[in-house]
Amino acid sequence: MENQTTNYYPDYAENQIDLRRYLAIAWRWAWLLMLVSLIAGMAAFAVGAFVITPVYQATTTLLINQASARESDYNAILSSERLARTYAELIEKQPVMDEVITRLSLDATSVELKGIVEVKLVQNTQLIEVYVENTDPVLAAQIANTIIDVFIEQNQSLQASRFAASKESLAAQLDEQRRLIDDTMLALENLSSQDGDQVERDRLDTNLAQFRQTYANLLQSYESVRVAEAQATSNVVQVEPAAVPETPVRPRVFLNTILAAILGLMLGIGVVILIEALDRSIRNPTETSRQLGLPVLGVISAHETEAGQPVTAVQPRSPVSEAFRSLRTNIQFASVDYSLRTVLVTSPSPSEGKSTIAANLAVVLAQSGMQVVLIDADMRKPTVHKQLNLSNRTGLSTLFVQPEILLDGSLQETATKDLYAISSGSLPPNPAELLGSEKMFSILERVKSIASTVVIDAPPILAVTDASILAARVDGVVVVVQPGKTSIDTAQQTVEQLRRIGANVIGMVFNKVDVGRSRYGYYQNDYHYAYHSTYSEPATKRNGLFKRKQKSS
Repeated sequence: MENQTTNYYPDYAENQIDLRRYLAIAWRWAWLLMLVSLIAGMAAFAVGAFVITPVYQATTTLLINQASARESDYNAILSSERLARTYAELIEKQPVMDEVITRLSLDATSVELKGIVEVKLVQNTQLIEVYVENTDPVLAAQIANTIIDVFIEQNQSLQASRFAASKESLAAQLDEQRRLIDDTMLALENLSSQDGDQVERDRLDTNLAQFRQTYANLLQSYESVRVAEAQATSNVVQVEPAAVPETPVRPRVFLNTILAAILGLMLGIGVVILIEALDRSIRNPTETSRQLGLPVLGVISAHETEAGQPVTAVQPRSPVSEAFRSLRTNIQFASVDYSLRTVLVTSPSPSEGKSTIAANLAVVLAQSGMQVVLIDADMRKPTVHKQLNLSNRTGLSTLFVQPEILLDGSLQETATKDLYAISSGSLPPNPAELLGSEKMFSILERVKSIASTVVIDAPPILAVTDASILAARVDGVVVVVQPGKTSIDTAQQTVEQLRRIGANVIGMVFNKVDVGRSRYGYYQNDYHYAYHSTYSEPATKRNGLFKRKQKSS
């Protein structure tokens, strides 16, 4: 019989990634993911908008043009780019920073000023961009422009110093030659026209010619130095002055809010993954079926219940009642090859709803025309009499003390046609011994002789040994589990315990499923509500056991 359970799910399901499972997990934890993302985004927005002081950035651009560079000379272009990189380093040096501090009377050190200045060389160009950040936008623009002014002046002064010595030397020699020429011309004017002075005049004319030639050579050399200076001096031009920025560059409130929300979402996903990894409770029916080796016979959604009114009896056309009829059908299909006269309903632990499942299963079996007896074998915490609004003065415990098994006193009619119930009766001190006795076996045989199907509400398997004793004496066992509460470990322990005693575990029922937050939402399809008319079968007292109501002609 265990081999039949493996046919409910194909082998490929074990290796197939169930995307619906991850979508169900995401939907179940959507509130947490949205909450964490919202909190992170709001925190980032509040900090950026109200806590952090806005910072403004002023930008200016320099063009470095090497005087000797020719457009067709590739080496000259490379040299200009290297020069631009050199200038980019010099702009941030202390001499420039100190002079800017002096001119603008800044209350800062050169190191502090350098910390708010960033110089970038535009790749493959001779352009240099200077960025200055400050909380005062006007001051940021002033600092950027002043840095450029100071650098241009210092650069011109530095390059001019390379030719200063040569120019000063040539200028001194020119002055000396000009003096000698002036003195010689004065001496010539003072000479008389006598023959004796002719020799002196000729000498002075010769010297004057030499002095003028030397002066001309020196003047040519001086001009050559000036030309060389002009050709060797690189031209630094501010092509784009810094303007006063209107919007801050930090903090970027909108961007930071989006990034914080994304990080919060990722953090929430990590927390959900951790919770799901540590959570051993049953959630996915396919995975649970694979781990336990049992088919899922039914999925019952969470619903409101009232004492003495099973939902299948008062709302037979509701979606929940439809789910119980599906459970009934699956149990009937599970017993095609063998007789399934007695069905025991149990659960791993208390408060998982096994009594509700047993009562409603008995109701839908009776509604299908079968003669059903519901026995409350939970003689420690009985609830069947409450489920069906019956008296509990006599019941199963009463049958144990009778010399002969007479069902008339313990078997009670219910409001559902063809459904009878045996409540627990007075609670005995030794329920495990009573349920394991031969008298209990005789009681079951007696009930089976008058009923088509017997549904037994048994105590939880792991709580007491009562259900284990009964499980070996019935035709089939249905295990009720509650997603989010029943752990996979307790469910496995329950199934293993039942199989060790030779019980026929036909499947499990998922109870109290929240269809609004899980993958079972399809149970609320529109066809459930097509039967909008309220159906209720009138409760009538019937004389005699299992006698049907006669229809009037």
